[in-house]
Formats: sequence, C-alpha cells, structure tokens
Amino acid sequence: MALAIFDLDNTLLAGDSDYLWGVFLAEHGIVDAQWYEQENERFYREYREGRLDIHEFLRFSLKPLSEHPLERLRAWRERFLEEKIEPIILPRARELVERHRAAGDTLMIITATNAFVTAPIAQRLGIEHLIATEPERLGDRYTGRVAGTPSFQEGKVERLGSWLRASGADLNGSSFYSDSHNDIPLLERVEHPVAVDPDTALAAHAARLGWPVITLRE
Repeated sequence: MALAIFDLDNTLLAGDSDYLWGVFLAEHGIVDAQWYEQENERFYREYREGRLDIHEFLRFSLKPLSEHPLERLRAWRERFLEEKIEPIILPRARELVERHRAAGDTLMIITATNAFVTAPIAQRLGIEHLIATEPERLGDRYTGRVAGTPSFQEGKVERLGSWLRASGADLNGSSFYSDSHNDIPLLERVEHPVAVDPDTALAAHAARLGWPVITLRE
C-alpha cells in the first residue's frame, strides 16, 4: 500500500488550525487578548515568510496548555472544533482523501501544529496516522514544552523517517500534498509531490520542477 500524506493547515483546511486556536483563546478571554493576538499574528506572518523560529513559537503556543487542567482544555477544544474547524474543512479535500482511501493507500497527516489541536481533526477526516508536534505532558498536565522533534520543515522528514522505520513501511508510490514552501524538504522525498493552492515560493518551486499544482478550493 502506498503512503498518501497530507499537510493539514491551508491544505485540507481553508485556514490554519494553529493560528485559529490562538484566535479562539483570545476571543474567549482565556489569554490576554490584545497581546496574544499581536504575537499570534507575528508568528503566523513569520511562518508564511519562511523565517519562523519554531521553538520560540512553541514556547508561546504551548504555554496556555500548561495553565489549565486537561478536562477544561478538552471542553474548550470541542467548542473550538465546532466554531473554527468544522466550517473550514474543504469538501474537495474530503473527496481527495476518500479517493486515496478507496485506492487502498495508507493515509497520514503530517503537520507542524501540535497534536492536542490536530488529533481530533484527523479523526474527523478519518485519517488514522498523524505526525504532529507533540506537547510534553506529565500525568494529567501539559508542561508547556515540546516533546521530541517538532514536525516542521526538516523535522517532518525526520519524524516521518522514524515512523517508517518503526512501521516497516517505505516511500514507494508515496504522495504528499502541501500548500507551503516550508514543506519543500518533505515534498522532495516522496515519489509524487503535489502543490495544493501553493504559496508564492512553493508555486515557483513546483513550476521549476514540474510538480503538479491543484486546488481544493471552490
């Protein structure tokens, strides 16, 4: 079975779940709204421009997880999924996933967004395998730190390599769908890279290498 890998934010979703989680926290008074929105915007801009310090961002984005009990966080997450995520799951993305499922491919999401936010989104899409940045947890509390390698840029390649070794799978016939130039390291490793509604840098890279470019937007 071939591996069909999907980026999540701005690929299967018409938006960025990491950014929107920050918006949700600010809107509901869970964080200091003015400061948090300002920093959230800054980090999102740096991500799009390819100059994000992932560790600085994770210190910012994982801190709220460390400040509240797990039960409360999960209740907020359910509301977040209903308010922010359900409306931006792209119908054509669901169709793409289902075509790969029908072909018997192994489905996987690889995302830099943390697993607390993304695990239930993967479940909603019926995608069994998820590689996401892992927030460290001790008992029933998050620490605000990251566990292991963030799945960002070359980190996605490293994390996928570990998964392949553990599962005994390989990249024969593999495909990867992404919108972002940050994912070029992994796009260059699979047999079938596909640029999905790509940013300017990825669109130019795909054009140079002759990669297919598709849209999942209406």
